[in-house]
Amino acid sequence: MPETIVKKNWKVRSFDPAVQKPLIQSLNISPIIAQILINRGITQIADAKIFFNADLSFLHDPFLLKDMDKAVARIRLALQRKENILIFGDYDVDGVTSSAILHKALKNFGLTVFNHIPHRMQDGYGLNEGVADYASELKIDLLITVDCGITAIKEVTAINQKGIDVIIIDHHEPSGEGLPPALAIIDPKRKECSYPFKHLASVGLSAKFIQALNGSIEEDLDLVALGTIADVVPLKGENRIFVKAGMPKLSETKNTGLAALMDIAKIKGKKFRPHYAGFVLGPRLNATGRLDSAKVSLDLLLSEEQDQAYALAQSLESMNTERQRLQRAVVQEALQLIEEDSGFHEQRVIVISKEGWHRGVLGIVASKVMEMYYRPTIVISLKEGVGTASARSIEGFHLHQALSHCSNILEAFGGHKLAAGLTIKEENIGQFKGLINDFAKDLLQVRDLVPSIDIDGEIPISSLNLDLAQKIAELEPYGEGNSEPVFCSRQLTVKSRPQVLGKETLKFWVTDGRATFSAVGFGLARFQDLVQYGEKIDLAYQVGIDDWNKAPTVQLKLKDIQVSER
Repeated sequence: MPETIVKKNWKVRSFDPAVQKPLIQSLNISPIIAQILINRGITQIADAKIFFNADLSFLHDPFLLKDMDKAVARIRLALQRKENILIFGDYDVDGVTSSAILHKALKNFGLTVFNHIPHRMQDGYGLNEGVADYASELKIDLLITVDCGITAIKEVTAINQKGIDVIIIDHHEPSGEGLPPALAIIDPKRKECSYPFKHLASVGLSAKFIQALNGSIEEDLDLVALGTIADVVPLKGENRIFVKAGMPKLSETKNTGLAALMDIAKIKGKKFRPHYAGFVLGPRLNATGRLDSAKVSLDLLLSEEQDQAYALAQSLESMNTERQRLQRAVVQEALQLIEEDSGFHEQRVIVISKEGWHRGVLGIVASKVMEMYYRPTIVISLKEGVGTASARSIEGFHLHQALSHCSNILEAFGGHKLAAGLTIKEENIGQFKGLINDFAKDLLQVRDLVPSIDIDGEIPISSLNLDLAQKIAELEPYGEGNSEPVFCSRQLTVKSRPQVLGKETLKFWVTDGRATFSAVGFGLARFQDLVQYGEKIDLAYQVGIDDWNKAPTVQLKLKDIQVSER
C-alpha cells in the first residue's frame, strides 16, 4: 500500500531589502546570506559579526550569572577545608557531560569528588528523598546538582538538614512554588538572573562555572559541544560559540572514552558534524540511562585506559541496539492504539497508555508519534496503577503551560515548551486526556495540525552557484535555533525520469530554463509518481555541494515536492 503524501504548509519568508542593506554593505555578503541571518533574528551588525566569528572571546563574563560568586567562593572554601564533594547529575547526555567536565575540573583543582547519577527506573528524575542519607553516608560536605535540582525544594531542605551545602546548576524552569533553599543556584531562567543569554544547556552552565573557577574552559570543549547539541538547545549566542569551538576538538578528541565510542560508531577520524552528536553519539550515551544506569556513560567519559574505554563503549553499543529493538516494538503498539481509537481525529493532543511499556524509550516513542501525526503526544507507561509519561509537542503548544493547567490531577510534572515528563495515577488518565484536549482547543486550530516547513525565501535556482553554496556552508554548525537554510523554487521543469536509489532516495534533474541542477531527496521515494518528466513542480530544498568522485557542483537537497499550480 503506497504511503499517503500529506501536503505540507510552506511558510515562506519574504525578503526584506531595507534590513538586508546594512548587513550587505558592512559584511560584504549577498542578499540571500543577509536574509538567512535576518530570519534567525540577527539584524544588528555586531550580532552578525559574533555569529560569523563565534570566538571564545565573545563569551559573557560568567560572574554575570546570579550566585556565581557564591558558588565559586564555596568551592574555594571546600579546597581550604579539604572537603568531599558529590556531583549529582541527570541521566541524559547533557547531565552526563556536565558531570564529566565538572568532575575533571574539580579534581584538577585538588578536590575529592564523588559522582552519582540516578537510575531512571528505580529513582526517577532528579533529586529524590534518599539522596540526603546517601550523601551523609559518604561524608559529603557539598553537593552540586547538574541538569536537575531547580524544583527540588523538599529534597534540598532534607540535604541541608544533614549539614550539607547545595549548589544547583540547572537550565530548567523553576516551579511556581519558589526556589530550593540552596547556597547557590546557577540558572539563567530564574527571575532574579539578568544573564544576557538564557538558553545554555547545563553543560554550558557547568562550563561557565569552570570558567569562573580557573579562567579557562578549552580543555573539555569537545564534551561541552557534544552535550549542547544533544540537548537540542538553540545553537545561537554562547551555544553556537561552544559548538563551533568544540567541533574541531571532537574530530580529534583526546578523551579516551569518547574516542573509543567514536571508533566503534565508525565516525572516528571524520570531520565532525552536529548530526554525529545528535544521531550517532547521543543515542549511544543515552542508551545506558534509558535501559539501565547512565553511570556506564559517565565512566566512559572519565575513562583514561584504552582497554576499559573500549569495553565500556562496546557495552553502550549493545545497549543502543537493544534500545532500538524496544523502541520499534513500543512504536508499533502505540500506532495500533491510536488507529483503534474512534475519537482520535477529534483530539488535538494524543494521550496513549499501556501497561509495561519500557519507560526508557517513552520520549523517543512520543517524538516518533508526534512527527507521524503532527499532534502534541503524551506516551504513558503503566505499572501498579501509576503512569510515567514522556511528552513531545509541536510549535504553538507550550507543554509546560498545558501540564500546569492539569496539575491538580498530576502527581508530578516538569519540562520545557516542547518536551516534558509527568507522573499520573492510572485512574486519572481519562480525565487528564479530556482536560488537556479542552485546553488545546483554544490554542490549536485544524490548520495548526498540518506539518509545515519554514522556508527562508523563494528564489530562482539560476541564482544558485558554488560560491553561494560554500557561503551557506559557512553558517554551520546547524541545529536548533540555527536550522540549515531551506529555499523554495516554483514552476521548475523536470528534466529526467526520477530514479529511486538506496534507502528510499529519489533523484532527478530540474531546470528553470536558465540553470539545471540535480535534486536528491533522502527518504522521499514516495514522491516518485508525483515527479513526471517534462511536468512543472515546486521544490523546497537545502543547497548542497555534490563532490562525489567529481568536481564540486551545486545540488538541491529536497525537503518537499509539490505539483505546480497551473
